Amino acid sequence: MKSVTVIGLGPMGSAMAAAYLRGGYDVTVWNRTPARAGELVAQGARRAESVQAALTANELVVLSLTDYDAMDAILAQAPESALAGRTLVNLTSDTPDRARRAAAWLAERGAVQITGGVQVPPPGIGTPDAMTYYSGPEDAVEAHRAALEVLTGIDYLGADHGLAALYYQIGIDMFWTALLGYLHGQAVAQANGISAEDFLPHAVKTMDMRYFLEFYAPRIAAGHHEGDVDRISMGVASLEHVLHTTRASGVDDTLPAAALELFRRGVTAGHGQDSLTSLVDVLRRR
Repeated sequence: MKSVTVIGLGPMGSAMAAAYLRGGYDVTVWNRTPARAGELVAQGARRAESVQAALTANELVVLSLTDYDAMDAILAQAPESALAGRTLVNLTSDTPDRARRAAAWLAERGAVQITGGVQVPPPGIGTPDAMTYYSGPEDAVEAHRAALEVLTGIDYLGADHGLAALYYQIGIDMFWTALLGYLHGQAVAQANGISAEDFLPHAVKTMDMRYFLEFYAPRIAAGHHEGDVDRISMGVASLEHVLHTTRASGVDDTLPAAALELFRRGVTAGHGQDSLTSLVDVLRRR
């Protein structure tokens, strides 16, 4: 019978365990707070009484934890012998270096790590368009492809364990930054009597940046920052207007002020007549 262990039953881990149950897997679960397993047990999962029992129940173990510190603390509760022969699909968020060190540590104990970065929120697990970045040994990914695809599609990046973590963090960098911009805009909207529902169609259009991403990506790759379409000096003027509107609305100005400061740094660095893509070079100079 198809079987898997899921360690970590936050919203993501619980969604994954539930997806495996729906897929006909024999699922063993473990969580630091045992009560969180109750609903999954009611659906047919087995609750392991210890980390050792969870690890040794199945060859394939999926980890969904807050960070690698949490993983280290949990794995320390079991003898290292419990890791031997296991494949750990580590979907825990952390830095590329931590992913590489964890993979090396596990390998020394006879285990294989597949590093992953899930690109959807918990409700997206098991849906057709969901994807996860994976890196690590390709043969391990292929050996467990069917089990991984129960959760999401596979975007395999290569053998370097840090790649999946790196791609994930880059995506999260963009995600949180963009959503903060959305939330700040909605704070200004509400301060002026415009509801989030009323502004929604305008927000959707504004946040659809596919055209800009496809236009700028080859220019960034080529180091082509000519200000033939946009210029940083124009951005400075635009952001000054945003800042004035924010302050007049009585809304916190930290976010637009930070953006304006970055554009001004671009001007100071001599890029006033260049495209905003030249800010990539400014950002790389710490």
